[in-house]
Amino acid sequence: MDLHTVSTYRYAYSRDDLTLAAGERIVAGGTWFFSEPQVTSSGVVDISRIGWEPFEELPDGGLRIAATATIAQLAELPAEHGWRAHPLLFQCATALLASFKIWNVATVGGNICRSFAAASMVSLAAGLDGRALIWRPDGTDYSLDVADFVTGNGTNTLGEGEVLRAIDIPGYALRGRTGFRKIALAELGRSGVVVTGRRDEDDTVVVGITAATLWPTVLRYNGLPDAERLRSDIWSADGYYTDPLGAADWRRGVSAVLAEQIRDELGRDEPQRDTEGAAAP
Repeated sequence: MDLHTVSTYRYAYSRDDLTLAAGERIVAGGTWFFSEPQVTSSGVVDISRIGWEPFEELPDGGLRIAATATIAQLAELPAEHGWRAHPLLFQCATALLASFKIWNVATVGGNICRSFAAASMVSLAAGLDGRALIWRPDGTDYSLDVADFVTGNGTNTLGEGEVLRAIDIPGYALRGRTGFRKIALAELGRSGVVVTGRRDEDDTVVVGITAATLWPTVLRYNGLPDAERLRSDIWSADGYYTDPLGAADWRRGVSAVLAEQIRDELGRDEPQRDTEGAAAP
């Protein structure tokens, strides 16, 4: 799309280049920014050449995902670390309604900063206790849970001039067993409900609901909850909404059904693996 109000375009190569002039906006892939008029923007600061490594291992065995990492890079990340939660990376990537062209340009950080209810990278981060590392314009940093970063359908806590640097996924979450369910009203439609589940080594169970609610809903239990408690917690959660892609009561009801499927899955004994990693018959 032609952006008639934008008159400047520059690349950021370092943190110093991220100081914004009035009207400047930061983009990484820019797949949303360039898709519709941006009447309040007069300049673009492109961070795609800033040189952040897409993925870095954290001291606890976790994963730092650069904000500039693409959805395709995340989906293709090899399972060489033995993370039991590894399948969730690809599963959440496929929850994004996008062509392969978008996959190769759209970024993890851009998807989270856009903060749509159906943002697939929000689903991933909320399900794995991901924390957003944010750079302030004064040179300081802070972090917060992605589940708290997103405040509504298209809104978040990011302040003026702040930049999402990375998403940190803790090692304990990557070592957990995970489950995933997604549903949409149309075969190729935007996700209407996304539910993730995780059971950690200490038996903590985390159920995340996104797309169905305006902000991430994260339910946490000291052990596997019984079916009635899980259903009650999901039905009493706030934020279910109605739009052309689903009614609030449908989203609430389907969330409970999908979460119960995941609860049942996480309650089963983990399948034994042969020496090559395949499930034994």
